[in-house]
Amino acid sequence: MLGFLQGFAYGLFVTCLPWCLVGLANPRLAVPTDNPNRFQVLFRYCLLVPFISMVLWLTSLWGGFGPSLSGWLAGLVAVAVALPVERGWRRWRSRRHQRRLQERLAAEAERQRADRERAAREAGVAELDPARPPVGADELTLALCRVKQQLLDVRRGDLASQVDRFYTRYTHVMELLAARFDKSELAFERSRSLITEVCLGAVDTFTSMAAQARGVMGLDDAYVRRRLTQEGSQLSVEERIALKRRLELIEETDRRLRRLVARNESALTLLDDTAVALARVETGRPQASLATDRALEELRRFIEGAERYSRSERR
Repeated sequence: MLGFLQGFAYGLFVTCLPWCLVGLANPRLAVPTDNPNRFQVLFRYCLLVPFISMVLWLTSLWGGFGPSLSGWLAGLVAVAVALPVERGWRRWRSRRHQRRLQERLAAEAERQRADRERAAREAGVAELDPARPPVGADELTLALCRVKQQLLDVRRGDLASQVDRFYTRYTHVMELLAARFDKSELAFERSRSLITEVCLGAVDTFTSMAAQARGVMGLDDAYVRRRLTQEGSQLSVEERIALKRRLELIEETDRRLRRLVARNESALTLLDDTAVALARVETGRPQASLATDRALEELRRFIEGAERYSRSERR
């Protein structure tokens, strides 16, 4: 073993000069780092590798002088074998580092988004991002995200804002419901199903709104009105009739959309009534309040008894 080690040290030392010359000509061939330079080549093959070979040679002298041929040959090919191995190891470590960094960044982004969502709910209206639903979103919230994306696709951001209001009311009511009832109670399940039905009806209304808005998405009412106002006398009868019909379609669609918006406003009012009713529900009274009421009743009885005792004494 010591003979093999001694031969390996000799072979390794001999290859330092050729590899150093190759590295000075092209550092990428002799150094496995991503951005090698000639300073790294000089450090590696003038200091590091000779130092390793010297340490191995000194260690092998305990068995006397007798280098083996197999050790010599292994030392000659050691650098050529070690370079691709080290290069692959560095790439694997770099990929692992990038993967862990991306996971940490993704986790941090999710945490910050959850904090922003919670802050938005506390501040007022929480804004839904259809591309990135809230953390832990249920099926109803995902449905609201989908209908909001549909409304945004037809360029009706004014209608999409009502989706945010609906989501805010829904989360508020569900938080009150969870605070007032236990999830195992029948009242909780019944209330949750009714609230979900109301919200699903609103989702259907939003879907209908998106479909109707898509039908007139290519119509510009400002352009039609301007043509009828500025060029009314110059238009032919057929063109004037066509423009008026186009304007009627836009106005009729707007009236239908307003009716659907009013229907959703009624549902929002119902959710507000539900939130107020849940806030007034008392599922249990504190023990301190019961003890106080009982003590006041006992005190009232004692006072009445004391007054009767005082009257009987005067008699």
